Amino acid sequence: MPLNFSDLRLADSGFGRPDYIMAIDSGTTSVRAIIVDEYDCIVAQASKPVTTFYPQPGWVEQDPMEILASQISVMTEVQFKSGIHSDSIAAIGISNQRETCVVWDRDSGQPIYNAIGWQCRRTAPIVDRLIAQGASETIRSKTGLTPDPYFSATKIKWILDNVSGAHEAAEAGELMFGTIDTWLVYNLTGGAVYATDYTNASRTMLFNIHTLDWDDELLSLLGIPRSMLPEVRWSSGDFGRVSGEIMTHRPRIAGVAGDQQASFFGHCCFERGDTKNTYGTGCFMLMNTGDEAVDSKGGLISTIGIAEGGSISYALEGSIFHAGSTIQWLRDKLGIISDAAETSQIASSVPDNAGCYLVPAFSGLGAPWWDPGARGMITGLTAASDRATLVRAACESMAYQSYDVLRAMEADAGMRLSGLSVDGAASRNEFIMQFQADLLGIPITQAEAVETTALGAAYLAGLAVGYWEDREELVQNHGRGRRFDPAGDAGEMAHLLSGWHDAVARTRTVIQ
Repeated sequence: MPLNFSDLRLADSGFGRPDYIMAIDSGTTSVRAIIVDEYDCIVAQASKPVTTFYPQPGWVEQDPMEILASQISVMTEVQFKSGIHSDSIAAIGISNQRETCVVWDRDSGQPIYNAIGWQCRRTAPIVDRLIAQGASETIRSKTGLTPDPYFSATKIKWILDNVSGAHEAAEAGELMFGTIDTWLVYNLTGGAVYATDYTNASRTMLFNIHTLDWDDELLSLLGIPRSMLPEVRWSSGDFGRVSGEIMTHRPRIAGVAGDQQASFFGHCCFERGDTKNTYGTGCFMLMNTGDEAVDSKGGLISTIGIAEGGSISYALEGSIFHAGSTIQWLRDKLGIISDAAETSQIASSVPDNAGCYLVPAFSGLGAPWWDPGARGMITGLTAASDRATLVRAACESMAYQSYDVLRAMEADAGMRLSGLSVDGAASRNEFIMQFQADLLGIPITQAEAVETTALGAAYLAGLAVGYWEDREELVQNHGRGRRFDPAGDAGEMAHLLSGWHDAVARTRTVIQ
């Protein structure tokens, strides 16, 4: 049952209304902090990159202490840059990279291993064993998820199995697990609050999205003690106060959501059928399915989309592992671009892809294929292929992958979409957005604010303390950006999609 957060409301505080909401977004490649006013305007922001380690092929790690220190740093920086300090902050909202796993010692507060990133594939053998044991249907029916290394559960098991003494410490109640939101909340509150929210919990492969509780059968299946799991709370509510050592006036943390659900909320996807796609490190598409957790037949997952106001809205989600990271690969590994911003012009400099396709299965394929063994491939290269050909193929890959997810989503939900809302850095790439509209045959509308994820976290925090009255006020304030209308030839689009699907088939290790 929902907790009563009436004591959080600003009207009951005895003070005047503080002027701003702070949101922190702990992303995969960077952390950031923004300050938002009551009209949804971002008045200040600060960001800092986060280091990612690749100890072995397919392994992805980050340092939890660096994530924490960097997050506190940008929270401080945005205050000094803007002159807006903690006495003017009504509340703080948190959004975070999901599925990334941290395990730490209850007494010392120190991580016992690096954070294992959501992209990490090291636990594929554990997933294979679960599937061989016939656990797939149990996992899917309880969690809405397809067994995959992407989710947190097998990462926890890997740490317990591979860090000396971890199993014994966990059984003795000495270890704590958290996704990045929990790690931040615990440390920002000085250890006073050990909690996550429903959206992040739903990504662990340990949480029953129907009973809204950790599932004992799944915990037993993976050998994970319940004692190392956080309390689960509503996304908009009480997550304690920031320690005075970090922010003098100790504002409340009043909103927490996984980054894609925060973006979903930031797009005001409050009605059944509302759909958004975020073009970030990966692509993440969510469709609101209301109070029904749809059983996907098309390779998607069913997840908790919104957990606010004492009610749950479920969502269909398609997760694409590599989107913006493909552009980073062109820049950092191949050296054929110097800045992501130049890709739109380069891709547009050639009339077509000349039959060249790039399938960025660098760490397997996500939705709708779910093939962890697939690996990246470039097909259709000729002696005429050049830099522009590869850049165009990389840009097009985002749109093709999103097309596949959206069509599967429409089939599962039994509806056709009339438009798609988008955000993320690559949504500012004009070539990709126009190509996406042409492929789908529907309008694409950019979010007015680039930082839609952080804005969604701000919304959740602001609603909890009465900074905004209700969702209707959010809808009224919500701004829309540029619209891209479809202009492509249907026959040409079908031909391109046929070539794409042939290229994907060549990367597959799972024959369907």
